Amino acid sequence: MKKTFAQGLALAASTLMIGGSAFAQVKIAYIDPLSGPFANVGEAGLKQFKEAAEILVNQKGGIMGQKLEYVGFDNKGSPQESQIQLKAAIDQGFRFITQGNGSGAAHSLIDAVNKWNARNPDKTVLFFNYAAVDPTLTGEKCSFWHFRFDANTEMKMEAITSFMETDKKIKKVFIIGQDYAHGHQVAKAAKEMLAKKRKDVQIVGEDLHPIGKVKDFAPYIAKIKASGADTVITGNWGTDLTLLVKAAKDAGLKTRFFTYYAGGLGTPHAMGASGDGQVLQLTEWHMNVPTKSTEKFALDFNKKYPGIYFYYLRINTMTEMVAKAMNTAKSTDPKAVALALEDMRHPAENGEVWMRKSDHQIMQPLVISVFSKADGKTVKHDSEGTGYGWKTLASVSQRDSQLPTACIMERP
Repeated sequence: MKKTFAQGLALAASTLMIGGSAFAQVKIAYIDPLSGPFANVGEAGLKQFKEAAEILVNQKGGIMGQKLEYVGFDNKGSPQESQIQLKAAIDQGFRFITQGNGSGAAHSLIDAVNKWNARNPDKTVLFFNYAAVDPTLTGEKCSFWHFRFDANTEMKMEAITSFMETDKKIKKVFIIGQDYAHGHQVAKAAKEMLAKKRKDVQIVGEDLHPIGKVKDFAPYIAKIKASGADTVITGNWGTDLTLLVKAAKDAGLKTRFFTYYAGGLGTPHAMGASGDGQVLQLTEWHMNVPTKSTEKFALDFNKKYPGIYFYYLRINTMTEMVAKAMNTAKSTDPKAVALALEDMRHPAENGEVWMRKSDHQIMQPLVISVFSKADGKTVKHDSEGTGYGWKTLASVSQRDSQLPTACIMERP
């Protein structure tokens, strides 16, 4: 008996669905460095996103019955290449993207997404930012099509300088950072906030270096040593932080470091015992913050990917919130998802988080921690097999982490 054309189509569609069809998926393009000096950071992030999608979404029913998948696109850490990869993703049918390293690429993507959406209102794209922290991204340059799931530079520096305000041993501060938007913003915020909170503190030096190009930070460490600084503030990340800390260790520098990203891939290993009590970080979470299920998630991840240690709790938070928005909206239309994300309050593992509607900046609890010897109690878990991990020194509530915004958002 001959099959009709319509019957043939129905059978083909049924076969695709039974086979776990690629069509029955919600896909998000991950546009970050997968080659070059920051490839290790990009690869680690992609693995964490994939694990979050599988454990936190797909194993719990997915998004309206569909699986969530993150797909890597290598931007080589370049703002220009980010736009090329965005176009490649759009050409392949992606309507959601995520990126985090770093703010230069984020600026480029926001510009490109805004232009694309203005010209293609029936094929809009939504940008989930998990780590690019330049305040202007949710300030003067805010966009309806952009959501940030990390605290911005000013929010982080507000917490760090408030902590420094109480430590009267701090007298001389040296600021070092990467010579691009993020590094400039860290330096600016540190100087302005310390001037208000600790007028007695002296800024004894400031240095900005090429991003991803310095192989030996010994000359920079020599400057810090010569300045007499007792404290260093840096927003460095990736190999730029790992090599900076290693150079400080090799030079025997005893100065304390206040960082944003010292818990990231490779830095704990570079510090070892020399970081004990000397290196602090500001994050939304670390392995020794009590949580309901993230501890198990992180330990399972670390076992599955030897050499890559779970770091970004906000990747889990973002993945859960995006899936929740899609299921709530009963849609994968970018505008509908954006409207569902706005003003969302979500019970994340580090406490309730809030996606502020006015600027699409997440508000979440933050913690300041110090690298310390594992003791099985306050430092239950070490980091990267060093025998040292992170110990909480201060907590900042979601409400106290909030700062006003300069965003005047144009809405579709």
